[in-house]
Amino acid sequence: MAKLSLCIAALCLTAAGFPAVAQAPASHQRASATAPSKPAARPKISDSQLEAVIRAKFAKSKINEDKFSVRVQGGIATVEGKTNVLQHKGVATRMCKTAGAQAVNNHVVVSEAAKQKAAGNLEAGRRRAQVKREGTRTERK
Repeated sequence: MAKLSLCIAALCLTAAGFPAVAQAPASHQRASATAPSKPAARPKISDSQLEAVIRAKFAKSKINEDKFSVRVQGGIATVEGKTNVLQHKGVATRMCKTAGAQAVNNHVVVSEAAKQKAAGNLEAGRRRAQVKREGTRTERK
């Protein structure tokens, strides 16, 4: 009878969430106490250092020909200038962000000729995609 009551007590404890024997944690569960929830922050650099890094990145790239001006204040980069290539505006923003800027104010002005060229390329690409191809490529040659 004593053994029966001991078994019942053990079953009650395990059913209540108290394991009778210490168990290893399941391998699929993540240990949240040891793993950081956010990626490690970059070391904070001064505005003048960040500005120098951005200018060095611009100097190494093809967008150097546009001679963009860069200012950094409070970790926020401001890029100004003019370009004849539509993609240079986006490249300037990405380069500032990868250099460590928290945000970028991009005031680069794209010329009308560049906008028209990009629109023409887009339209030509659409027409090319709409062409219905009959037969294989080798037959057309």
